[in-house]
Amino acid sequence: MQYAILANESAEDFADRTDPDRAARYWASWSGYVTALRESGVMSAAAGLQPPETSTTLTLRGGTVHVQDGPFADVKESLGGIFLIDVPDLDSAMDWAARCPAAVRGTVEVRPLIPPME
Repeated sequence: MQYAILANESAEDFADRTDPDRAARYWASWSGYVTALRESGVMSAAAGLQPPETSTTLTLRGGTVHVQDGPFADVKESLGGIFLIDVPDLDSAMDWAARCPAAVRGTVEVRPLIPPME
């Protein structure tokens, strides 16, 4: 089964990515996890996301597209990255999610993927 591991991070986590004193430690925390996913063969795709303030949100109201810079909602955590994995079952997906560095600092959501449309 295919699952998405959604890594949610705080504003401080996003700041750690580029802080000269904390960036190396931040990225090192992800290195082992990504390597383990890759070497196990369960990861089919992964992507880290730029900070929430770089986003653009579109909504359609009354036939008009409205554009908002930044995220739609003001939240304590934002999606920082996504890993797509193919594992036998939910328990296996949860095992991988529990190893995610975001689980220590923030939250990790595991969600099954919808099979591709034909």
